[in-house]
Amino acid sequence: MRIRNVVTNIRDWGGGTERDGNSIFVFQTAGLCIAHLGHLHHTLTPEHLKQIGRIDVVLVPVDGSYTLDTEGMVEVLKALNALLMVPMHYFGQATLRRFVDRVRREWPVVLHDTASIVVSRASLPQAPRFVVLPGP
Repeated sequence: MRIRNVVTNIRDWGGGTERDGNSIFVFQTAGLCIAHLGHLHHTLTPEHLKQIGRIDVVLVPVDGSYTLDTEGMVEVLKALNALLMVPMHYFGQATLRRFVDRVRREWPVVLHDTASIVVSRASLPQAPRFVVLPGP
């Protein structure tokens, strides 16, 4: 497995910007590229997208307050164009529902019945989809 770090900025507690305060980790293994967006607070620049490269699976923070707002995160997801998108950092079902309701306008949403999935290059969907794993 190869692990890469693409740094982005983050808001500080005073409302300013902490340069390079967030890590987007990109995991490359078994022919897949998986990105964990961390606490992303802004949309991605062309340079970020170039550094990240092609992504198959993205773990996306969807709380919309501690991280980037919903519309901004949808813009990020469109730019990444991953085949599998999995929400994280939603801190409750109401927040998750709000994000899923917005995402349904762009991609199919699958509510998975177990808290884990197995992904391989061969099992990736042909078109992008948003997969929700059961959680809090």
